[in-house]
Formats: sequence, C-alpha cells, structure tokens
Amino acid sequence: MLFPTIDFAIFFGIVFLAHWLLNPYRKLWKTFMVIASYVFYAWWDWHYIFLLGASTVFAQAGAVAISKRRSKKDRKRLLVATLTLVLGLLVWFKYYGFLSLNLHNSFNFFGVRMPLPVLQFALPVAISFYTFMAVSYVVDVYRRDLKPAGWLDFAVYLSFFPHLVAGPIVRGHELLPQIRRRRDPKRIDYSRAAYLIFGGLFKKVVISSFLAQQIVDPVFGAPGAHSSLEILFAVYGYAIQIYADFSGYTDIAIGVALLMGVEFPQNFDSPYTARSLQDFWRRWHMTLSRWLRDYLYIPLGGSRGSEAQTVRNIVLTMALGGLWHGAGWTFLAWGLFHGIGLAAGRQRRKRRGERGLPPPDETPRARALQCVATFHLVCLGWLFFRADSIGTALHMLGRLFTAFGSAPAVTPLLVLVIALMLAVQFASREVPERIQDWFSELRPVAQGAVLAGVLFLITSVGPQGVAPFIYFRF
Repeated sequence: MLFPTIDFAIFFGIVFLAHWLLNPYRKLWKTFMVIASYVFYAWWDWHYIFLLGASTVFAQAGAVAISKRRSKKDRKRLLVATLTLVLGLLVWFKYYGFLSLNLHNSFNFFGVRMPLPVLQFALPVAISFYTFMAVSYVVDVYRRDLKPAGWLDFAVYLSFFPHLVAGPIVRGHELLPQIRRRRDPKRIDYSRAAYLIFGGLFKKVVISSFLAQQIVDPVFGAPGAHSSLEILFAVYGYAIQIYADFSGYTDIAIGVALLMGVEFPQNFDSPYTARSLQDFWRRWHMTLSRWLRDYLYIPLGGSRGSEAQTVRNIVLTMALGGLWHGAGWTFLAWGLFHGIGLAAGRQRRKRRGERGLPPPDETPRARALQCVATFHLVCLGWLFFRADSIGTALHMLGRLFTAFGSAPAVTPLLVLVIALMLAVQFASREVPERIQDWFSELRPVAQGAVLAGVLFLITSVGPQGVAPFIYFRF
C-alpha cells in the first residue's frame, strides 16, 4: 500500500478514527494497531506477514531469554543465536541469490560444479528496515540499556505501519514508551503534521517523478545515447530524485505518526548543505547512520584501536552499509567509496592536527567551495548507486568527458527544478516554522481550503499513477 494512493487514504481514515476511539483502552488499541499494520503490510503480498511474524517471535523470544540470564557468557550465546535467526531471514531472502550466483560463476570459471543451488527470491518489502529495528532492540536488551517489552508492545513496535516499509529506523527507547502511554488528542501538532505530509507528497509525486521521467531513467537506461551534459544532469537529477523520494516518504511517515500522537526521529537535515562526507552522513538517513555507528562501527572497535584498525572499521562499516541497500556490486562500490572517503577525511584532519595547522577557513567562500566539492563527491557515489552495473557506471563516467554534443533532455525547467531543490536546503530553518504558524492560525475552513488547493496542485502537476518509493526495494 503506497502512501500517495486512494487505498491508503481510505485505510488511514479508518485507522485514524479507530485509533482515537480505542485510545483509552490500551490492550484493545495495541491489538487493533497490530492487526491494522499487518493488513497494511499484506497489501503487497499476504505471504510477507509470516516473515514479519517470524522476525517478531525470534527477536522477542531471544530478548526475553537474554534478560533472564545473569551469566554474561549465557547472555552472549543467546544474543548470537537470536541475531543468527533474525539476520538469517534477511540474508536468505536478500543475499542468498547474489552470493549463490557469484559462487556459481566462480566455480564455472575453474570448471568445478557448484555444490549449492542457484536460487533467486522476490525481496520482501521492508525486510531490511524491520530487521535492523529488531536487531537494535535485542542488542539494547543484551546491553541492559532497555528492558524487554511485553509481547504485544513489541509486536506494535516492530510492525507499526507508518515506519514499517521504509523507516525511519526507530529505536526501542524512542517508540516503546510512546506505545505504552495514552495519547492526548489536544496536544497533537496538526499544523506540523500537515506540513510534513503535504510537503512529502509534493516531493515524491511531483519532484521525484518529474526528474525520473525527464532525465534520470532515460539516461541511466541508455547512457550511450546521451551526451556528456545529459549524463551530468542525470546524475544531478538522481541526487535530487532520491532525496525528494526518500525524504518525502519519511516526511509523510513522520506526519502520519504525528497525527496519531507518536513522535518519530528526524531522518534528514538538509544533506546537500554538507561540507564534508562526515557532515553528509550526519544529515542523510540519520537513523541509519546512527544505527551503523552504534551497532556496527563501535562493536567493531570504533576508534579505540590503532589508526589502521580505525580506518578498517570505517571502511567495513560503510561497505556493509552499502550492501544493506542491496545485494549488488554497485551498492558495495558505493559503500566502499564513502568508507574510503570518510577514512581519507579523518586522516586529513588528523594530519592537520599533528602538524599544528589551524582549522580550515570559515569564510563564506571557503564554506561554499566545501559544499560544492562535497556535493560532487556525493553525486559521484550516486552514479554507482543508481547504475545497473559497475560497467555501466564506468561507461557513464567516461562519457562525462568524451560525449560532447547537444543536450535536448536538459531543459530550462529541469535546471530550474534541480537548482530550486538545492537552494531550498540552504533556506533558514525559520521558514517551515513560519509556514506552520501561519497555517495554525487559520480557521478550520480556511485550513481545509489550503490543503485542498495543495492536493489539487499535486495531482494536477504530478504524473498519472505513482511509482513505488525508491527505498522500498532496499
């Protein structure tokens, strides 16, 4: 079930009404929310609900067992067993096909028959997101940072439909207390929720769809038929498309949850204003960045060991983060690119400190150059992320400097959309707050008219039909 559809509007209208009617009755509310979330998930394929259910049972049973053990050795064994079961589902459905195919090719190269069958599975929607949430919950219980929730509470936590399909990745300590308490409808920030939902719809339905159809899909689909300038703007376009698509989704998710009295963490913070790759990852998919730091980078050793070990931990974390996005060499290359870039940035800062050099200039010109350089580094990474193979990415990279000629796909409207989407990220944080304040002061009839006008604009300017969100396939 996609957010920008009539199906979801009807579904949410029913759920919203029942949510507030059942709000005083905690057990009934939780039961209804699990059922509603499973209906939402089953809309794609009802078989997937058994996978979600299995993840719920494995993680909760493991967390409860871990919490009852006093011996650290026993707890660690249970942790390993639980994570093996939870992550095993992800590995089997998402990575077995990729691994078996590459092993098959390698065995064939040496003329040896591969002992394992080559199988390809349809990737279950959202498996990466709810698996990571389950892992964080189990690990937090193991670390004694979180007490295990009740079975019903945990089922709501893992399946809660606003975050289920594409995040944000919400931690147990962020969501479980909100599940347990009763919500006050008088304290709901409806203005912020409306701003997030309708702004997210505009980014997804209008901006992301326009860029995909106008430049990104045609150029990445047939790069040999396009000029250097078209390839350059296709990469720029994809940088904006994936931001508009993914941040649009999470804005809608946060807004929908907010209407139900639940607060989700922020997931994007003007990522293309970043002045380094490190800064970019503090702003892009922030809940994933923090997850990788807390549950992968730090357990690997973080920066506690030698410099070589720290670099290894950074690169390995980002490589695995790349593979989390998809079982493919392009995603691994993207992760390695960012890992090496982050390690190089760390080394540069370290050497400056050792040589007693002052911090880089903070002049407007220096900041602007840092932003431009970082944006183009990120775009170079996006080229590999979006391409269907490493060969295609390298082919496009070569044509950037060799395929000079006309660029009919680079229209003034395309340039304007990309420029405006970049410029908006540099706008003052007060702008959204002023818009929300203005909207909140309107009478209900006027608010309805404004929302109807925005919705009419979105449906009029946007294309027919709505493509799935990009991150659904991750």
